[in-house]
Amino acid sequence: MNREQQIYRVTWVGFFANLFLSVGKIAAGIVGRSGAMIADGIHSISDFATDLVVMIFVRVSAMPKDDDHDYGHGKFETLATIIIGLALFVVAAGIFWKSVKLIACAIGGQTLEQPEAIAFVAAAVSIVVKEALYRYTRRVGERVESQVVVANAWHHRSDALSSIGTLLGIGGAYFLGEKWAVLDPLAAIIVSLLIAKVAYDLIKPGIGEMLERSLPKEQEDEIESIVLSNKHFSDVHNLKTRRIGSGIAIELHVRVPGSMTVSEAHEATDDVEHRLREHYGQHTQVILHVEPCKKDILSNH
Repeated sequence: MNREQQIYRVTWVGFFANLFLSVGKIAAGIVGRSGAMIADGIHSISDFATDLVVMIFVRVSAMPKDDDHDYGHGKFETLATIIIGLALFVVAAGIFWKSVKLIACAIGGQTLEQPEAIAFVAAAVSIVVKEALYRYTRRVGERVESQVVVANAWHHRSDALSSIGTLLGIGGAYFLGEKWAVLDPLAAIIVSLLIAKVAYDLIKPGIGEMLERSLPKEQEDEIESIVLSNKHFSDVHNLKTRRIGSGIAIELHVRVPGSMTVSEAHEATDDVEHRLREHYGQHTQVILHVEPCKKDILSNH
């Protein structure tokens, strides 16, 4: 099964799980008289949008390079990651605002509605299913080196965290009585802040990539080390790096002995390109410019 097929399979699994959870939680919220559970079900519906984004953008990012995209379409995957992060921010803001309004109502003397057991059970089931989806999706995302799949895994985790808040609120109201129903919005506020942090962690590197941010210095040092492992190369300079979706692009200049033939220099270049792709993946794009050593340049003048 190739990379694209693995991504589609894990995304479809998440899609149908979200469908089951959304319908189940909203139904449990209505039957169990739990506004928190209904809100949690609506939260799960938001996952549909991100699943569709993954399926659409992964297909686009897998397209080979063309006349208009010399470096391929990997940035579409980065764009999808940013969209997922923004969706998480919207969800977090919605949960936060709704919870604040509920707390204000409780402070004003309004008695919040006490939920029934079915809502508590639905929240527990949601936590188990979404945590399992998170672990499965993240494992696949890391295996195929897809940022957008890993981002979608974190969206599953955010839903599990939201359900934990719902579980605590429903449990407090159900087992402790109506006066403790305010635990639901209090827990939801904490969860909304956790979701916002996850969203920030997804959006920040995505924006950095869209703005052509270089790879971390540790990784650039590693690239230089791999290049210099070829005995013919020295003085790595003008190193430029960037990430393109799940792959990276590397541009650099190296020096070789002036006595080397074009054929020998080409063979050495092929060797280094092979080592870099073997280490960073076959989608790695390498542009290597060969120059004669300085002493050879001076001796010819």
